[in-house]
Amino acid sequence: MSESIGFIGLGIMGQGMTSNLLKAGFDLTVWNRTASRAEALIAQGAKGATSPAELASRCSIIISCVSDTPDVQDVLFGSDGVIGGVKPGSLVIDMSTISPQATRDMAVALAERQVHMLDAPISGGSEGAAKGTLSIMVGGDSEQVARAMPYLQAMGKTITHVGGSGAGQTVKLVNQILVVVTMLGVSEALLFAQSSGVDLRKTLSAVSGGAAGSWMLSNRGPQILDDDWRPGFTIDLQQKDLRLVIEAADQMGVPMMGTSLVFNLYRVLQSAGFGSEGNHALIKALERLTGIEVRAPTPS
Repeated sequence: MSESIGFIGLGIMGQGMTSNLLKAGFDLTVWNRTASRAEALIAQGAKGATSPAELASRCSIIISCVSDTPDVQDVLFGSDGVIGGVKPGSLVIDMSTISPQATRDMAVALAERQVHMLDAPISGGSEGAAKGTLSIMVGGDSEQVARAMPYLQAMGKTITHVGGSGAGQTVKLVNQILVVVTMLGVSEALLFAQSSGVDLRKTLSAVSGGAAGSWMLSNRGPQILDDDWRPGFTIDLQQKDLRLVIEAADQMGVPMMGTSLVFNLYRVLQSAGFGSEGNHALIKALERLTGIEVRAPTPS
């Protein structure tokens, strides 16, 4: 028997995730700091809540998907936060990307109130959120993972229990290292192809299916060629994740040369006003350095 679900955070990812929970037929209550973002979902059958505390009082599964560590701490433990209404035995599933250590600390604080917590960050961009094909990396108790699985399966395709509390966040940061360093490779490769004078669309077709193929190349490469900077994931949000990577790596004494380079290239783009563009706009930093613009003619 399904439980009542509360969802906090209706941004670029949360909109698609909640729509899929509704399509799966689950009893859903939603809350967002900007209340107008809940209107379309309420029209589709979701219930609205006036605060995270009220939402938690009505739901046994509470899912959060917000921007950063302080935001999660606020919706869980702040004024009118989840902690003010949550019932013992409830399960909090945080699907944001935040600090692994902060996640462990919050799980301990919730456990003191007999509330369970899973960290279940996501990958797959707004496309994956809309299609219900997200990759979900889950940290926490295996019994609670089994409890959450029907709801996670409504939102994602690849769901992996990676370890105890905080492990999901750690694996998500691994994911982000791979995403941005791959995007740097895609950017350099397209810059090289543009300078060489080869057909960029044919080049993408030629290399996408081989050993050089990647999700970023296949999904973001064509956007670059089409001068399409709509975000699946914004530079500003990507920077937040890279800051978490660099902080955690610093604590462990692990060098992050490629990730640090991308972080600084994105910082240049943020200063130039591109923070709301998709993370594939990384190529604009290389274009500025070289004076070469990578674009392909619109197919006739």
